[in-house]
Amino acid sequence: MENALGNSTQRNLSEEMSMLLCFSHLRWNFIFQRPQHILTLASKTKKVIYFEEPVFEEITCACIRSNDVSPSITVVTPVLPVRTGVMDAEAMQRRFVDVLVASTPHERLTTWYYTPMALRFSDHLLCDVCVYDCMDELSAFKNAPPELVEMEKQLFQRADLVFTGGQSLYEAKRGMHGAMFPFPSSIDFTHFHQARGPGRDPVDQEFIAYPRVGYFGVIDERLDVDLVARTANKMPNVHFVMVGPVVKVDPASLPQASNLHWLGSKSYAELPNYLRHWDAGWMPFALNAATRYISPTKTPEFLAAGVPLVSTAIVDVVRTYGAEGLVDIVDADDVEMKLRSLLARPRDAKLAQVDDYLVGMSWEKTWIAMSGHIQHERSSRNVVPFRRSA
Repeated sequence: MENALGNSTQRNLSEEMSMLLCFSHLRWNFIFQRPQHILTLASKTKKVIYFEEPVFEEITCACIRSNDVSPSITVVTPVLPVRTGVMDAEAMQRRFVDVLVASTPHERLTTWYYTPMALRFSDHLLCDVCVYDCMDELSAFKNAPPELVEMEKQLFQRADLVFTGGQSLYEAKRGMHGAMFPFPSSIDFTHFHQARGPGRDPVDQEFIAYPRVGYFGVIDERLDVDLVARTANKMPNVHFVMVGPVVKVDPASLPQASNLHWLGSKSYAELPNYLRHWDAGWMPFALNAATRYISPTKTPEFLAAGVPLVSTAIVDVVRTYGAEGLVDIVDADDVEMKLRSLLARPRDAKLAQVDDYLVGMSWEKTWIAMSGHIQHERSSRNVVPFRRSA
């Protein structure tokens, strides 16, 4: 018993001295999604440094902006002079990474990539385990760097483990790496379940008439704005509430109508307050290259909030939630009919079925499974000593 306790304590101390260095193309304070959920859980046993893409400002000397968002999570943003060239920017970021690694006490280092482009300034690092959490097909997104595909190939060669953000993405890429595992979007059930209870309507929504159909999430090239406009025009007695930041799209180009309300970005904490006052939800995604492999985190979030939902035919939504009868799948021709049908039935008609499906889903279980793969990889290294660049 004494030895067992001693080994357990030793493992715990080792975990507390672990560092996870994450390279991401997403701002930590943009929207709270997959990276934030996973890394917040990881930070319970590791020091997490979240290294964002640089910002360019009118300064003479490069620096790093550091923000402790929790005692064990530090967000680091390189701040570079506006006229910095590509090669100089990479050299500056490389130096910043070296300083961070050298100045953060740790016995183990895990590198964690959301963007392959970060390899340009981090490919020299030595780590215990290198993880690529491939949450999207980034090369299909608007304004993607042309060299991203080649950089991803290099990351596949370097990574010890690859996780994917959905089943379709896994199936498309599984031949590219020998240790790849699908981890579709999960759910913070307790947070969104709040929307099933009473609460005051947010100020910018309280004067919008009913019935209401709502969307929340990033508003970019993945959203079918033409479908949004046509549907709002066909259903003038229904009010469409669109919540989320506008990215890579000119806000002035968004369709306007008296029953179409663009409310802008809201914090993660605010979302249940909006959802509880919606009669139905919809995900009017365009069916294009940017949406072919997505597994929208908002799908289970809508359902946990008790909001009946329709979606265009996103493959991972069709094969999971659509197949289970939890989400109504629509196309451009029948979206009006299915929305009216959804609005006509009781909001709680499928709550028992929804809860049975979501009960086994949580970000905690996702992280436990991911962490298990990392521990297994680490244990394998202990059998055959080897440290690779990450």
